[in-house]
Amino acid sequence: MEHFRARVASSVGDWGVEGTDRALTRIYMPGEAFRVTRNASRVVADVAEQLARYFDGTQREFRVTFDDVGATDFQRDVWNALIAVPYGETRTYGEIAAAVGRPRAMRAVGNANHANPWPILVPCHRVVAANGLGGYGGGLDVKRYLLTLESHS
Repeated sequence: MEHFRARVASSVGDWGVEGTDRALTRIYMPGEAFRVTRNASRVVADVAEQLARYFDGTQREFRVTFDDVGATDFQRDVWNALIAVPYGETRTYGEIAAAVGRPRAMRAVGNANHANPWPILVPCHRVVAANGLGGYGGGLDVKRYLLTLESHS
């Protein structure tokens, strides 16, 4: 199946949107290498437009069909819990662990966040440490940018 990629600009760098004719396969964070394809599928173009609206503060929720990626049941549970975190709010790793029925699995939640192929759309940036910001695959500057964007919209 052919994959298409588009670029979406933000104040912290370019994000990549990758998908097929049927579903979104991946979001690339600033600093990750990706090549834009000449054409974009309707799915990729639509997600790119939604992300652009998110960055300009006019879109808070996403309508997306995610590809069926190889993931564990635990990862899928964590990602579903992340989608439930409202725009502009945060949860701790412990709160997400409790939400998925594994209250002592804070590190595993962090690992599931790191494996998330759809940052922003599955908002792993909204998960913070109990005593601070925590980590983020795109870097802490990007995480701060996203949290600040959501707190001002």
